[in-house]
Amino acid sequence: MTSSNLFDLPVYILFFIVFFLVIFFSWLGNLFKKNRLKKYPEEKLEKGRAQTAAIGILSLLMGFTFSVAMAKFETQRRIIAQEAGYINTAILRCDIYPDSLRNLLRADLKEYIETRIAYYNELNNTVAAKELQKAELISKRIWEKTVSQLQSSESAIRSSQMIPALNNMIEIVITRDGEKISKVPFLVLWVLLIFMLIDAFVLGTDLANKKSKAKIVVLTYALVMSLTLNLIIELHQPRSGLINLDSVEQKIVNLRELVK
Repeated sequence: MTSSNLFDLPVYILFFIVFFLVIFFSWLGNLFKKNRLKKYPEEKLEKGRAQTAAIGILSLLMGFTFSVAMAKFETQRRIIAQEAGYINTAILRCDIYPDSLRNLLRADLKEYIETRIAYYNELNNTVAAKELQKAELISKRIWEKTVSQLQSSESAIRSSQMIPALNNMIEIVITRDGEKISKVPFLVLWVLLIFMLIDAFVLGTDLANKKSKAKIVVLTYALVMSLTLNLIIELHQPRSGLINLDSVEQKIVNLRELVK
């Protein structure tokens, strides 16, 4: 399993994988320390110093990763809202043309909106790429119709107002697709997971002589770490869990009403 495959798993599956991995590494640390004390009984148990240092490093890395994931999520949300605004402007500016051309442009924009909605709804990257290509073809068709009007002195002023709106609408598609592809680097996620497991191992060694509270501490640590990584992954790919962009995408869906 490659790194991308692991972190592309549904978040609820990844949660349980991480949860049990943390418990397993804690058990390994506990077992290691007990065996070590049997061989070398003169050794004294550490009083959590190693764990404190490891937790400190993990907290810094986790805070950095969370901030990156949150920034990317907010950027995607802002870009979708911008795209809805650009499409809305293009639709409204169709009204400056005579009915013959206006109806053709609105029909193209209606089809364009459907491809953009399908692009968001499609979880399969290959199919989503086809919807992206379809949107590019439609936008090119709209662009050619608009530019052809520049040859007419009567429509030149109209087209000079329409072209900036179309330009924004086309450019934002490239930006949005780039942000969708750009995610938290998988190397960062792997390092974060490795640090979690190292901390779990160290935690197990620190709890080797604390049977009464060892289980509670380990389970709490496993739960907190799994939930935190789960949150980062949901922000990292906001279509696989409870965190999504449906509410802002609804702004594009609502544009259907303008092109009925």
